[in-house]
Amino acid sequence: MNILLFGPPGAGKGTQSALLVEKNGFAHISTGDILRAAIKNKTSLGIKAKETIDRGDLVSDEIVTGLVDEVVDTLENKSFILDGFPRTVVQAENLDKLLKNKSKKVDKAIFLDVEKDFLVKRLSGRRVCKNCGASYHVDAMPTKVEGVCDKCGGETYQRKDDSVEAIEKRLEVYESSTAPLKDFYENKGILVKVPGLGSMDEVYNRLNEVVSS
Repeated sequence: MNILLFGPPGAGKGTQSALLVEKNGFAHISTGDILRAAIKNKTSLGIKAKETIDRGDLVSDEIVTGLVDEVVDTLENKSFILDGFPRTVVQAENLDKLLKNKSKKVDKAIFLDVEKDFLVKRLSGRRVCKNCGASYHVDAMPTKVEGVCDKCGGETYQRKDDSVEAIEKRLEVYESSTAPLKDFYENKGILVKVPGLGSMDEVYNRLNEVVSS
């Protein structure tokens, strides 16, 4: 079974993808990872991507789809989980085409459903050490002394992109571009919504039920 796991920023996609890969044996297709690898290895698509990034532009759908295409070719018959792609309906349509050419498809599109208020609280709670870069969370993993890094004693702070205003903007962008994927996959009859609140194991167990059904 090939699955797409998607949802808003802070929903826990990365954590749950890692668990599905570890416990279920999926191949992990993360566009962030394969993009960095292509640039590092100086592949033809990696060179094009680096040129685009160096200009300050977003990597095109064509390049990202091409990178995914190359990775899928290496998997043979192994099931995979897509993480971070597609992000738009156009990318989803491109993905359908490339998979169809390989006699493959996305069997289930799983949406991690988390309320906006919780996402804002989760994402805005991050604190980072100015000295060593260690990461904390005011609720989930606070420092022993408020504002002081446990590891080096440096000052912890909230990054600008972790402010409530910045996070709300990210969620607005997500709603306008990625959320329509729900309609796309619902129309295809493969959308499954899974509640994303709860412990890491609780959410994994819900996902595993969907994957195993």
